[in-house]
Amino acid sequence: MSTYASPYTGERATSAIFGRVMSLVGIAIAFLAVGAVVGRDVALGTAQALGFVAIAMLLAQSFVAPLRRGGLGLTWLFALALILGVSLGPVLQSYATTDPDAVIQAAGATALTTLAMGAWGLATSADLSRWLRPLSFVMLGLFVIGLLLLLFGAAGNPLFSLVVIVVSAALLVVDFNYVRNRAQDDDVIWLATGIFVSIVNLFISFLNLFGRS
Repeated sequence: MSTYASPYTGERATSAIFGRVMSLVGIAIAFLAVGAVVGRDVALGTAQALGFVAIAMLLAQSFVAPLRRGGLGLTWLFALALILGVSLGPVLQSYATTDPDAVIQAAGATALTTLAMGAWGLATSADLSRWLRPLSFVMLGLFVIGLLLLLFGAAGNPLFSLVVIVVSAALLVVDFNYVRNRAQDDDVIWLATGIFVSIVNLFISFLNLFGRS
């Protein structure tokens, strides 16, 4: 349990936690973008190896509590985002060169979906926390499969991408609903990680869909 005593209560506390969560999500996305730029020219084998590292880091954070809070948790999240970005660099560079419209469309669809699902979750007063664990494990499995398919040049079929989009969108609703109803200071980093991974899941899946058109 956190020993930090929040100066906020009620709606102010929720707003403060929401602000911290989304700040971390934004920073993680920035690290991902930097990693993608740095990794755009790395060898495909190196990118694939780093993809496995990112998967291992995400799995470790899911099961090791100290990696979800405090300074270690922050460092782990940003390192995960950076390594994931480097692993995706060659693939994103290929899309940007051969089909830039797909990248723009995927980014736009990801942003709109995140905004819509986030608003839905924050506006829903019913407690959806019972769905958090099962959806998290399903999303984690889909993330691993989707990332491996992308890195090894065997992007999933449209049905798989749609399933990933639906699960990721549902988890965003639940995560934002958790922020509204239950989140405490110790929850900030793992909530930010979950939202960040859902956003990456959405982007990869939309990229797969738009890249086929």
